[in-house]
Amino acid sequence: MALVIFWEKPGCAGNARQKEILLASGHELEVRNLLAEPWTKERLAQFFGTRPVVEWFNPTNPRVKSGEIVPGELGREEALALMVAEPLLIVRPLMQVGEQRMAGFEVTQVHHWIGLSLEHVGERDPKNCPCVVTS
Repeated sequence: MALVIFWEKPGCAGNARQKEILLASGHELEVRNLLAEPWTKERLAQFFGTRPVVEWFNPTNPRVKSGEIVPGELGREEALALMVAEPLLIVRPLMQVGEQRMAGFEVTQVHHWIGLSLEHVGERDPKNCPCVVTS
């Protein structure tokens, strides 16, 4: 199986569930703090590839939910600059296996990428954090 470098928001229940699925699927994890990582625009862009900018953002972030930040109206450079300044805007998790990178946890994509034991996924979609955001 794969050694997955997994950037998370510490304490996030969604990230905890995603890690459980990866471990149950036989993968090894090297867990890192998304918020403490020294991101650059160039490095962060490697996780998104050709995906639309709107898919780069954490949809549960308060600034996104409130409409203060509208990801679909941002260009690549502006989006990357916002995320470098405020990593909580980044869709989670960020994952890397070798030189391949992925943002977010779409079960089908992760399964095709490194393989998942789908019986460990369960009924609730592990893509989004179930956390309640408080101010």
